[in-house]
Amino acid sequence: MGHSGAAWSYDPSTSQGLMSQPPDILFQDSRALVVNKPAGLPVYPGRSGGLSVEDFFPIWRRGKIGPWLVHRLDQDTAGCLLIARKKAFLLQAQELMGDGEGKAEKIYWAILRGVPVEEAGEICVPLTKVTLRRRWNMAPAVDGQPARTLWRTLGVHGGNALVEFTLLTGRTHQVRAHAAYLGHPVLGDGVYGGGDGPMCLLARRLTLPLPEPVGANAPPPAHMAAFVETCLGTL
Repeated sequence: MGHSGAAWSYDPSTSQGLMSQPPDILFQDSRALVVNKPAGLPVYPGRSGGLSVEDFFPIWRRGKIGPWLVHRLDQDTAGCLLIARKKAFLLQAQELMGDGEGKAEKIYWAILRGVPVEEAGEICVPLTKVTLRRRWNMAPAVDGQPARTLWRTLGVHGGNALVEFTLLTGRTHQVRAHAAYLGHPVLGDGVYGGGDGPMCLLARRLTLPLPEPVGANAPPPAHMAAFVETCLGTL
């Protein structure tokens, strides 16, 4: 069941936005909802204040408590964000968001800087957090957390590639770090060498394999839409 009408203005030079309505709802039932998180909107309140996804929780609440974030997305990543309306579903969904077979389907689309030589592949590169002068990123490390990502090129335009990533694990910055490992960071990802923003990363699809499935597809955000349309046609 969908909902539209979010008014969100995104300024890529400052990564700030002003929202007059909550994010669009891509799926909802009594257990959960999947919202289309805009790029630039954090999921949690920051130290400096400002709007976050959690500010809209009262609108989505059913009952006296909740809802709860099942997972998180980076501030500058757009797309599918799963929110639980019931505590029992929260625990079930968090288990399905973990690693292993039969878990949630997590698909991302990214515009990469440059074009990979191969058309598809699998990246099995453990990742660990590296902190330097109050800044951090995820880096390949033999003793890091296991991280597996499938990828395939969907289209090429203007010397850059539209690539689909399927996450088989759930590490922080997994797509961003693995794209950089390929030698083609996400366009606009300054942390991993993709240049200035906005970051071209979309949590395209999220599906939980339940008897009554929970899931949705997110449309490309405005700053990715023209490139995606050129590669794939109108979605």
